[in-house]
Amino acid sequence: MCLVHTVTLKSSGRRFSVAPGETVLEAAQRAGVALPYSCRAGVCGSCKATLLQGACEYPRNPPLALSASALAQHAVLLCQAVPTSDLLLEAREVTSVEDIARRQLGMVVTEKWRLATDVIGLRLLPAHGERRLNRLPGQYLDVLLDDGKRRPFSVANGPQADGMIELHVRHVAGGGFTSWVNDTLAIGDHLRIEGPLGTFVPREDSERPMIFMAGGTGFAPVKAIVEHFIALGTRRPMEVYWGARTMANLYLRPLAEHWARELPNLRFHPVVSDPEHAVGEQATGLRMGLVHEAVLADCPDLSGHDLYMSGPPAMVDAAHPLFLAAGLPEERLYYDSFEYAPDVLAQIIAGRAGIHDARSE
Repeated sequence: MCLVHTVTLKSSGRRFSVAPGETVLEAAQRAGVALPYSCRAGVCGSCKATLLQGACEYPRNPPLALSASALAQHAVLLCQAVPTSDLLLEAREVTSVEDIARRQLGMVVTEKWRLATDVIGLRLLPAHGERRLNRLPGQYLDVLLDDGKRRPFSVANGPQADGMIELHVRHVAGGGFTSWVNDTLAIGDHLRIEGPLGTFVPREDSERPMIFMAGGTGFAPVKAIVEHFIALGTRRPMEVYWGARTMANLYLRPLAEHWARELPNLRFHPVVSDPEHAVGEQATGLRMGLVHEAVLADCPDLSGHDLYMSGPPAMVDAAHPLFLAAGLPEERLYYDSFEYAPDVLAQIIAGRAGIHDARSE
């Protein structure tokens, strides 16, 4: 007999019901309760919570983001966990996104330009008769394809009065959608999107110094959040780290350097992992190595900071435990690990694809 179960959130006391076969995250969203999430596929760990009472199962995807030690400490992934009893959870809530409705709308391509050899910039405006998308800086959207598939992309700008949305699309060799964007998509073409999605958004209820860490096109949502704080006129110290393999992959480095010149409370740290590509005059000011190692070298004690990070799963997976070991409380680590498209996820679970930057495929 299938039963409806109840989830109680310990910190707030809020309760919501979960229908048979429904995940905790799906039920929370249906009830208007905003719990943190990014990938919705069990691989990024953004939706991790602690199970205090009850039991759940994972009938859809295995909880790839949970280590053996995390499971031993009763961690659960809300995007995949289906309750088998009533649950008591210790979970963060992101109340700032609770009143923002997710919906579909048509968009028109108004600008297309090349940010780097393998990165296309797009600007989209709502199609005639469409209302602009209500969203927060740092959130992402799904582009809806004709075959029913979806491709997620972080939005690289904050909300605009005209509803303009900026995307940074990395061309992946063999990636059908990004190849089409790179080769065929033209100004005036229409796209259908759904959003906003994700809880990687500014937290304004703090006066602590902020660290922003991006990897590759993970700079897109970081850019949106940093620009939001700049527009607010914040005086909080901001350290912006952007890591990539080559200098060319730091495709908006002049913009970040402009922030640092204009704002006394912001410093920019470009980091490249391939020293063979860090030559010439443009290499001045570059750091060598991995971006999370640069953060820890500068800030070995993170206990007094808020930290935002966005990028490929490999970067997030490597940085997460090290940042916590450096004293950063988990509730002050906000991250967006690029989502896996469902067809790519199937390959990963089967062990064929490995770590993959799928928010640009």
